[in-house]
Amino acid sequence: MRRRVSIRSLLVFVGMLVITGACHAQIGVGISVSFGPPELPVYEQPICPAEGYIWTPGYWAWDGDDYYWVPGTWVLAPEPGFFWTPGYWGWGGNAFFFHEGYWGPHVGFYGGINYGFGYFGHGYEGGRWDGGHFYYNRSVNNVNVTVIHNVYNTTIVNENRGPRVSYNGGNGGINERPSSVEESYAHERHIPPVSAQTQHVQAARGNPELRASANHGKPPIAATARPGEFHEGSVVPAKEGGHYNPPPRSENSGGHPANPVHASELTAHPRPPAPNTGNPNQDKKYQQQQDKLYAKQEQEHQKLQQKQEQDHQKMAQQQANQARQQQMEQRHQQQTQQLEQKHAQQQQQMQQRQQPPHQAPPHESSPKGKP
Repeated sequence: MRRRVSIRSLLVFVGMLVITGACHAQIGVGISVSFGPPELPVYEQPICPAEGYIWTPGYWAWDGDDYYWVPGTWVLAPEPGFFWTPGYWGWGGNAFFFHEGYWGPHVGFYGGINYGFGYFGHGYEGGRWDGGHFYYNRSVNNVNVTVIHNVYNTTIVNENRGPRVSYNGGNGGINERPSSVEESYAHERHIPPVSAQTQHVQAARGNPELRASANHGKPPIAATARPGEFHEGSVVPAKEGGHYNPPPRSENSGGHPANPVHASELTAHPRPPAPNTGNPNQDKKYQQQQDKLYAKQEQEHQKLQQKQEQDHQKMAQQQANQARQQQMEQRHQQQTQQLEQKHAQQQQQMQQRQQPPHQAPPHESSPKGKP
């Protein structure tokens, strides 16, 4: 039987969004979703593994079907003097767009989102570079001073005590805009997420426990000591979940998910009742034809599902960027819907062929006493 996964009826596409002027004054390349992500969960920061690692906060990502949590983790800076600017979701007028995070000489605008651990909406209070070494602010970072000696202690007052909103703009979002200084940082030399971060995201994407529909905003793996280390002992679970209020799931009249993206999201078509034409031999023949068709359709479905899973694995190995991933998802959606339409037409044609032959109504008896 095919695994049934209901998905929301929404358009997923990738595009280049240039936001200027009163908006975010930066180029955002990412996914668009019609509704915002869950609130940010509450979790503890794992201890810093070694000198030179910088904290990258967790966030909700989108895989074409559902939000999933990318755990916060410590990442080795790609070069001395570079900081991490977290990615964020922002309202673009008709959908939420994800703005990819990046490395740069300064921390730019990240939507005013309070990710914690030094990222309180603007800038970064978790540390500084000095002489090619990173110095950690112990007031917001979990650092073992017997291992890392580059530390200082500056108390930071975090004024944001409200809801843990995870997006900028839109209904209920953070109402913040970049400062002129942050706008200038957007034009500096940047480095995209390093390979360890890309692999970390792919590992999170492939973990069903991190999907919002499964954890309801409270991921069991909220943070890790190093990228991709999801095994027990190296993970930190969420202490409190981020409220998750997705729109109602949408299905078509036949009970199948609307706009399925992957073959794994299709449900088995309901079988028609057993043929009953009054001719046992004919009924047996029709039943054999039905069984043969269903077996063939199931084989085609499994073949497409395996192919799509191989595509995902290939993208993960190649560390593909968001644009290539979304192109793949669009191709998968087209393949899946074409297969669904083909199977529906085949079954309709089968049922039409198996309709019992039309029989004329019996002649009425002649009235008594009349010829």
